[in-house]
Amino acid sequence: MKWLSSLTNWYFSKKALPYWGLLFLDCLIVLFSGYVVYFVHLDGLSFLDNFWPMTYRLLFLMPFFILFFRLFHTYSGIVRFSSFIDLLHVIYANFCATLTSYLACIAIDRADFFDIIPFTFSESLGLFIVASLFMGALRIVVKSLYDLFRQDSFTKRVFIYGVHAGGVGLAKSIQNQNPMQYKVVGFVTPDEYKYSEYLMGALVRHDSPTLIQHMKDKGAEILMVSPLEAEHFRTREDLINDLIANDIKIMMMPQAEEWDGHSDFQHQHLHEVDIEDLLPRNKIEVNMEAIGKFLSGKVIMITGAAGSIGSEMVRQIATFGPSELVLIDQAETPMHVIRLMMMRAFPNIKALTIVTSITDKQHMEKLFSEHRPDYVFHAAAYKHVPMMEDNPGQAVRNNIYGTHVIADLAVKYGTKKFVMISTDKAVNPTNVMGCSKRICEIYCQSLNKAISDGTCPLEVAEGVEKPITQFVTTRFGNVLGSNGSVIPIFKEQIRKGGPVTVTHPDIIRFFMLIPEACKLVLEAGTMGKGGEIFVFDMGKPVRIADLAMRMIKLSGAKNVEIKFTGLRDGEKLYEEVLSDMESTKPTIHPKIMIANVREYDYNTVCADENRLIKAAEEFDDMNIVRIMKEIVPEYKSNSSKYCVLDKNDEEEKKSK
Repeated sequence: MKWLSSLTNWYFSKKALPYWGLLFLDCLIVLFSGYVVYFVHLDGLSFLDNFWPMTYRLLFLMPFFILFFRLFHTYSGIVRFSSFIDLLHVIYANFCATLTSYLACIAIDRADFFDIIPFTFSESLGLFIVASLFMGALRIVVKSLYDLFRQDSFTKRVFIYGVHAGGVGLAKSIQNQNPMQYKVVGFVTPDEYKYSEYLMGALVRHDSPTLIQHMKDKGAEILMVSPLEAEHFRTREDLINDLIANDIKIMMMPQAEEWDGHSDFQHQHLHEVDIEDLLPRNKIEVNMEAIGKFLSGKVIMITGAAGSIGSEMVRQIATFGPSELVLIDQAETPMHVIRLMMMRAFPNIKALTIVTSITDKQHMEKLFSEHRPDYVFHAAAYKHVPMMEDNPGQAVRNNIYGTHVIADLAVKYGTKKFVMISTDKAVNPTNVMGCSKRICEIYCQSLNKAISDGTCPLEVAEGVEKPITQFVTTRFGNVLGSNGSVIPIFKEQIRKGGPVTVTHPDIIRFFMLIPEACKLVLEAGTMGKGGEIFVFDMGKPVRIADLAMRMIKLSGAKNVEIKFTGLRDGEKLYEEVLSDMESTKPTIHPKIMIANVREYDYNTVCADENRLIKAAEEFDDMNIVRIMKEIVPEYKSNSSKYCVLDKNDEEEKKSK
């Protein structure tokens, strides 16, 4: 069979059979089909006696078939890529040609134009059936041989998770590969009623405990996840763990590119999963039209514009066509990256990339005075917990004083809305960073209350009649891919052979994608009326030790250990989005709630902050944290040198 393999490889090395070649083959099939029909109707001797008359009659039919082959484009496609539609076109062409030629023969015979024996109805029907079968068989055989010879020892056998549009689209895309990298040998469905059915020639298996064994029996090395089933698949932790434990690779689309279910699907978008792809999450839907009206044509200021959240805010806001973006950050190189991104992706939007600190009051006033931002998104902050435990004075100066400066200038220059991005670490804080963000929340709330009550003492600039700024706070947890995130750290540790360091076996965290968090920030900013603290539904928490173990298995690394190092200064086992004294009320968005928090008097808050900021200038860490604890009584230090302050407070209470 070596000659067959050589012949097939030669044929499929060509781009396509010329259209006239396929037309010629189809005409030969029609001629041969006519002989088959006559042979069935006549005995062998009669067939030979009538061979040439039969040939003349068949040649008379040929122009009709050529005409309808042309009308239905039966020879225009590439045979190896034939589809069901191509087979239908063959049937339509043969039917029309057979019917037309049958009627023409009858008309010619009755008109007595020239001597031709008309076809009988049964002969015409037989010709239609046999020709259609042979022409269809030709295409199926060529396509099957093409699929067969595209496979080699490197072709990987795969199962596809999903049997609806996404799964079928993925399977079809795989089938059209050249050379063939994957072969679909099965489908997986979470729908019980689909069990034991076949799809595209492959058996459909239910998502059950026996699935892994079925995949092994079929020699499957990969599970490809349909984009339309990705959300459900991420909730199947047991299945994911079994796949990883059995060295079956998982392939998904990047989360930012998931298929919309309508456009052409390309399997090339699939990639072997990173841990971020497998973390449980729900798809976030926001009112893009309302956000567009909110931001389009406006002057927008974004602080912390070069950070993880700030840079994504820049990208998302730029799509709505603001009249001007005033981008602020003190990190020079990341700001240069943002400048290049804006020039490349949004060249028509005026964007100022300004390297400065939000604590530089004189510079910030100049920026507010010149640009008069309509909306401010305040993402600038020091966020690393251990760093701020060692540098509480900087946490006060940058986070608290910086927010104070920006908030006051927003009021002075008539900013319509000020959206502050806070953190779940501000809830029942156990560290300096979390407490500093809680104090920022308190200041913004108290200032908003003073404005709404008409008691705001802040002066306004020329052209601004009265304070009108609405202050909105958004509060959420860890975001994947942020600077200093645990996942990049784990990847680097695994790359070096371990150990992977986890602070505590029971520590858990909420995770959210940066783009999704930013969408919710924009949505909350749109719906906020001032004074609210919006908290986001962060989904299901993730145990960090499990996260580390799964990353090790996904990497394929061997003998990488997990080492527990103990909680860091200020760290707690789990984060909250509400304090013990808070509850929530719903909003129109199912993922966004409003925290019911106690109100604060603006003058009292200002006095406390001024005392704290003055203490920060003296860099006495203990005194700074002592004042922070007075402002936020629920702040209880954890695994930190400041725990002694809590013990002293308890002893004082007992002595009283």
